[in-house]
Amino acid sequence: MKVCSIFSQILKLFSRGGFEQAVKQHKAERHARGFTSWGQFMAMLFCQLGRAHSLREICGGLACCEGHLKHLGVPVAPKRSTLAYANEHRPWELYQTVFEQTLFKCQELVRSQGGRKKFRFKNKLMSLDGSIIDLSVSMFDWAKFRRTKGAIKLHLLLDHDGYLPSFAVVTEGKTSEIKVARTLRFAPGTILAIDRGYVDYEWFRELTQEEVYFVTRMKEKAVYKVQEEVQVPQNSNVVCDQIISFPRLAREGEKPVLFRRVEIWDKEKEEAIVFLSNLLAFGATTIAAIYKDRWEVELFFESST
Repeated sequence: MKVCSIFSQILKLFSRGGFEQAVKQHKAERHARGFTSWGQFMAMLFCQLGRAHSLREICGGLACCEGHLKHLGVPVAPKRSTLAYANEHRPWELYQTVFEQTLFKCQELVRSQGGRKKFRFKNKLMSLDGSIIDLSVSMFDWAKFRRTKGAIKLHLLLDHDGYLPSFAVVTEGKTSEIKVARTLRFAPGTILAIDRGYVDYEWFRELTQEEVYFVTRMKEKAVYKVQEEVQVPQNSNVVCDQIISFPRLAREGEKPVLFRRVEIWDKEKEEAIVFLSNLLAFGATTIAAIYKDRWEVELFFESST
């Protein structure tokens, strides 16, 4: 079966020895009842690859390819009650450890291949974004979103070195992106590519003080003061390049916090796009390119849902 063929390829990413170490670490076999953690892992992996919507579909699908499963370390397909019991009682921390093992392996692979080469700067580039995942409000009454609709929100920090997730948290659908962003801490020198959902000038002040940089779209009605006009390169799509400050951040006796306002003409859309950043030394076109690379997080969401 095609699913089993994909199974064997994907399983090469997982170390069986590392998996068993994680099982012992979290004592995941305490309530095994003859059904191993590896068997549960296989069943839930099949659920994702086969797009199964119920335990009955998972177990039925596994039973159809039982001969292939023996080569993957699963002697027999589980019964629905057995899988349900395992899902209820097996510690979730086991799969967190397995995820961390896999992520570390992928990061090592990226490093061995030289990492990202798209930009010349050495700063760590990351995208931060949130995505709504719809749920049935009748089945997940805790995931409140709208009156007749349930949803959760996945907040993701994507490392552009290999485009691998660095941080993820799931909240209720109504939780704002900036609320989660304010709980995160970044290494000095990090560049964040973010959309307008993260525009919070006080947060931008804090990031600047911590030497963390950002690139985002500027809001149309933003009130600002031009501190300096930066010379625009000839024969480029840069319309305007300014050093600005926000009156709302002004504090008596302190120097203004400076930001960059870059206006770029998009030939394809035939419109001007205005970016806001605290990268005062980077070229205007580089700032625009950083924001464009933010679409990688959108592609990540599309491929994951």
